[in-house]
Amino acid sequence: MHGAFADASSFSAVVPQLLGDGLRVVVPAVPNRSLVGDSAYVASVVRQIDGPVLLVGHSYGGAVITVAGAEPNVVGLVYLAGYALEEGESLGELQGGFPDSDLAAALVYRPYPVDGGTDGTDVYVDVDAFPAIFAAGVDPDLAAVLAVSQRPLAGAAFAEKAPVAAWKTRPAWGLVAAADRTINPEVERFGYRRAGMTVTEVDSSHLVMLAHPDEVVRLIRDAVRSTTG
Repeated sequence: MHGAFADASSFSAVVPQLLGDGLRVVVPAVPNRSLVGDSAYVASVVRQIDGPVLLVGHSYGGAVITVAGAEPNVVGLVYLAGYALEEGESLGELQGGFPDSDLAAALVYRPYPVDGGTDGTDVYVDVDAFPAIFAAGVDPDLAAVLAVSQRPLAGAAFAEKAPVAAWKTRPAWGLVAAADRTINPEVERFGYRRAGMTVTEVDSSHLVMLAHPDEVVRLIRDAVRSTTG
């Protein structure tokens, strides 16, 4: 699952290798409207898959798989520079325990209409700051395209609490992007350690799937082998 400020194409360098392994791959578009709603949507996708599912979540997508991963056919979770929330914890609460990353000063807020005639708030990364903060190590021409085609995250999602933490009942693997300027790497390390995950560190920016796809594929393959026997 992709996270905030990205879309399903952020896995474009990873998917061909997994398909080449003969794996069935599904990369849904996460609405990025609310943690509970996004998780319910992903859970509905999972329920329509016949067989075991290994969920992979990047960034905010890690919070989504933390909740959606409670579906009965989910056999494991892979976090890529992601948020591993505790049950009853929000993104804001987890992040609040650590110093801000460089992202905090580069966020842009824009209104969008919601039901009832009121406005919600969408959160973006400043286009000029995006390549360095979010996508360092990615081809500059591609990073420029990603910067102007961001999928924002609704601000309300930061305050929603995870109703369940699937890592308590599923094996989980976590990749720390050690050069991350979007999420403080200590946030990633803390969440993974608390969950008792198998942890890998890569000297990468936040968008690790495009900056270091081979390392991501290697981790996913390890998780597939472990969960399928």
